[in-house]
Amino acid sequence: MKTSLGISTQTKFIGRQEAGINSADKHPVYVFSYTIKINNNLSQSAQLKSRYWLITNGDGETVEVEGEGVVGEQPIIQPNESFEYTSASMLKTEVGTMEGYYEFELEDGQVHREPIPVFSLSKPNSLH
Repeated sequence: MKTSLGISTQTKFIGRQEAGINSADKHPVYVFSYTIKINNNLSQSAQLKSRYWLITNGDGETVEVEGEGVVGEQPIIQPNESFEYTSASMLKTEVGTMEGYYEFELEDGQVHREPIPVFSLSKPNSLH
């Protein structure tokens, strides 16, 4: 029996923006999009119930993000099918990483935690 879901990621640097409430508080942020594809390699359907992200910037500062579903959905992924979505993240540095896990409820009622391997966010030409 297959025991995992396949996770693949693609990232893209969107651009540098100014963030802050007023001119004294302005600071640059680097915006990245990421596309996640989840392949259901299990022999039963799996509903994505929640997500957890650990986002680390180039200075080593971390932010944890938890919540229900992804992009406002809790998709049910049938065996041998996939679900893909795109979201975004902002960092105060030109480079960083994301990693985490998804929690799925399987057709048989079991909860399955699938790790999301670490992936890089980086402005082009910022890593040598």
